[in-house]
Amino acid sequence: MSPLAELYSTSTLEHHHFDQCIMILSTKGNDILSSLKPDEYERVIQLLESAILATDLALYFKFRGEFFHLVEDKQADWSKESDRGLLRSMMMTASDVSAITKPWEVQRKVAELIANEFFEQGDLEKIQLKITPMDMMNREKKEELPRMQVGFIDAICMPVYQAIAKVSPKLSPLLDGCAKNRDNWLQEAQSKHVQDQCGRENESKDLCESEIKDRKRSNGHDEKMDVS
Repeated sequence: MSPLAELYSTSTLEHHHFDQCIMILSTKGNDILSSLKPDEYERVIQLLESAILATDLALYFKFRGEFFHLVEDKQADWSKESDRGLLRSMMMTASDVSAITKPWEVQRKVAELIANEFFEQGDLEKIQLKITPMDMMNREKKEELPRMQVGFIDAICMPVYQAIAKVSPKLSPLLDGCAKNRDNWLQEAQSKHVQDQCGRENESKDLCESEIKDRKRSNGHDEKMDVS
């Protein structure tokens, strides 16, 4: 277990990020909250903590159903802190994965950088822990990145962008960008699938041709033996 995991039992990185945020805000030159009254300061810190912890996808999956229900049934009351808190949490997730909404070349580059970071972690798991990492962290699965991106978009990104676009149509460009990139990744995944199929067919064809040649050579040898 890592030192951070020992320090924070849940939402490990998110708690670490929050603590780092507080440390930065407490240093000279960065103390932008110093003029606030104690109750105001406490409220801001609470908002910061809830917003940062909301970037934990485990919490996103835990609370998104309630948010989607509010949006679908048009029952949200944004004057209520509970509903506002849900919206804040979903907006944090939407912001956290927003690279998926960027122009294609940007999105592709970011995805490759993140994938490489995951692969490095997977390499360490193989070497140090002697375990097989999950697909998204397994360098041997790097050719499956397009397929994994489509799955990531369908499971996490599209649902939240669809929901917030219903809250405010001004957020629809995020949904549109996500949908376009899904199409691009799907096209790459399908192209990769076709290439793999062709590769297997060519390999099979080569094996067949090799076997035919071997049989011809063998038959020719047998005929010579019969003549002699």
